Amino acid sequence: MEQTLTNEYYLDKAPINKAIAHLSIPMMIGMSVGTVYNVINAFFIGLMHNTEMLTAVTLGLPIFTILMAFGNMFGVGGGTFVTRLIAQEKVEEAKGVAGYTFYSSIIASILIAIIAFLIINPLVKTLGGDIATFGYTKNYALTMFFGGFTIILNFALEQVVRAEGASKESMYGMVIGTVLNLAFDPLFILILNLNVTGVALALILSNLGSSIYYIYYLQTRSEHLKGFINYFRTSLKDKIEIYKIGVSELFMDTFLIITTLLLNNFSIGYGDSVVASFGIALRIVQVPEFLSMGLSLGIIPLIAYNFSNGNFQRLKEGIRQSSLWILGLSSVFVALVYIFRTTVIHLFSSDFTVLSVGVYIMTAMLISALFNGFTTLFTGIFQASGQGIPSIIMSVTQGILFIPVIIILHKFFELHGVIWSMTVTEVITFIVGLILYILFNYRLKN
Repeated sequence: MEQTLTNEYYLDKAPINKAIAHLSIPMMIGMSVGTVYNVINAFFIGLMHNTEMLTAVTLGLPIFTILMAFGNMFGVGGGTFVTRLIAQEKVEEAKGVAGYTFYSSIIASILIAIIAFLIINPLVKTLGGDIATFGYTKNYALTMFFGGFTIILNFALEQVVRAEGASKESMYGMVIGTVLNLAFDPLFILILNLNVTGVALALILSNLGSSIYYIYYLQTRSEHLKGFINYFRTSLKDKIEIYKIGVSELFMDTFLIITTLLLNNFSIGYGDSVVASFGIALRIVQVPEFLSMGLSLGIIPLIAYNFSNGNFQRLKEGIRQSSLWILGLSSVFVALVYIFRTTVIHLFSSDFTVLSVGVYIMTAMLISALFNGFTTLFTGIFQASGQGIPSIIMSVTQGILFIPVIIILHKFFELHGVIWSMTVTEVITFIVGLILYILFNYRLKN
């Protein structure tokens, strides 16, 4: 009973900074540890001294994003709705939404795997695989899709766990996955010599470990959702509420795939070393970026809960304080990564071309990271409060805008344009989010 009151207290009555710390710090730690997935993979593949393998893993990043996108669709749509239902004391309905999220994630992963196996060769070519990297990329892709259910389930359930304010348990699942990944990577890559297939297997098994923990927690220890696995059916009205917000997250993540594909296909023309540099820079920049994103995602249950019960003053104060946290965190950590950028990149490759281009790419991406946390915060506010149209506008803007930006900048500035295209897109998306939030805030006042 004490644990239940404690979680409700942080969502409903705790001082704002105390609530933000409770909800967001575990999420920030978990996401930062989670980014170690990709850093670990790149590090161990780098020990093979094979640029084609490193390139193949970079080309395969959209596959992870595809699986994550569907997990987030069910997790964000279901999780934010679960929080709003808990705020209204509709516990049975919340269990139905959680159960539907669980079973739908598994069904979706099976369908995705079947489709991927049928179109695997053209899919690998679309990812940017050439003669040198095709075999490695195909092996990585097949393995990822085969075990993709673990990734979809992990992302979906993590957000359901967090929906009731169980931020520490959410972090524990992420840490479990990272520790398993750290153990499996050297085993599969260096000892069993499975190279890129080993990278995928390690990722799958580590996500499986996290998923098993989340299932155990929700089924046996959850404060509001205990026994959720016994629920499958939910009403059409509830499904619409899930997908209204979930689809916006799917759009955003799908456009991330388009962004990565365009980035790969434009950069591959400048050689494998440039693609590898993008892959390394992306992984490193994710650390400060995901700290800000972790803070933004961590307060989503706080926003959803107080929006649902009409406590708009607490909601606004939570948003204001979170913005200050994001500004401080992103500034400090971006500065630290920038100072040590050359040293860090050298850990992943000794290729001089990769080092020189990687430092330049990282500079552009660090500037983008300064705005990314706020973009995530704006999107999270709209999702948590059930605002379908603003959520979709943010998702579509971030994705569609990148297409003309990279085409135009590449035409006029070639490689420099490709490198800075993501930064330009992020700044414009931030401006759009700020305008939508001003309108949202105006509606709250009235």
